[in-house]
Amino acid sequence: MNSSWPELNQSDGQVKTRTLPPGITVTARVPASSANLGPGFDSLGIALGLYDEIVVTTTDSGLTVRVEGEGADDVPWGPSHLVVRAVERGLESAGVWSDGLDVVCRNVIPHSRGLGSSASAVVGGLAAGRGLAARFDSALSGTDAELVQLASEFEGHPDNAAASVLGGIVVSWTDTGDLDAEATGPVREYRAVRLEPHPALRATVLIPQERSSTAHTRGLLPELVPHGDAAFNASRAALAVVALTQRPDLLIPATADRLHQGYRASALPLTTTWIERLRSAGIAATVSGAGPTVLALSTGDFPAELRKLAEADGLRVLEPEISAGVQVL
Repeated sequence: MNSSWPELNQSDGQVKTRTLPPGITVTARVPASSANLGPGFDSLGIALGLYDEIVVTTTDSGLTVRVEGEGADDVPWGPSHLVVRAVERGLESAGVWSDGLDVVCRNVIPHSRGLGSSASAVVGGLAAGRGLAARFDSALSGTDAELVQLASEFEGHPDNAAASVLGGIVVSWTDTGDLDAEATGPVREYRAVRLEPHPALRATVLIPQERSSTAHTRGLLPELVPHGDAAFNASRAALAVVALTQRPDLLIPATADRLHQGYRASALPLTTTWIERLRSAGIAATVSGAGPTVLALSTGDFPAELRKLAEADGLRVLEPEISAGVQVL
């Protein structure tokens, strides 16, 4: 660390932020994710090998943002860009700052399709920010748990974010503690653990052309559900952990759901049709997140005849790997 940069100083009750020199560059490679996996509403997630790449370089002043690929024509190229806000939060959390940033986003993850594009943007930006700090001072690299917390604060729930951070399969949850020091509300602690997927487990995604609004589809869910449905999902979510890690022969019953997919079905007719078709063919299929993408989990090749039918319905069929978590290069 260059001793000319200001140190953290708390003697007067203030924390002085250290300024990064220009010319530090990091690349964050962050996977897509699918949440819920059927019964695990807002708690189960899986990382999928569709990767966005974020390259961030510190500069003398100003902000430049370039976006390539998915969403290039739909997102703001300025301070309000989600990745930029996440990079700045990552820097802030490490106690550093930069007078200028050059940000390049190379996007592969489809937007508004239920594949965690916003969570990936947040995780990638935060990881890049912490990565810049770590290049300046290795003690500022942070932990995966901190990254899950920071990303989930953006998202409001940890399932997609945790999958993009940790990779593999994740079980996530939220702890609500006492009021914070300013009494603005209860402190939320977002937590997650990674599970190792069964080595034979394979994922296929069927991606429609149309987009879906998470806010809209979440708004279709009732505030109260029958006790029997809650008990059903509790048992199936527990079974899903077993099926995904040890017993993939149980994937069909383990991915059944009564809490959210049925309520969203009217808004996702093509998705619903394909979930029913795949499950009838013995393939465990669910809505990926809030949709409209279909996630299929199996231990064999995706049938060629079903691929052909799906493509005829305008669905893009991809078979991504079950991915590791975000990497900072």
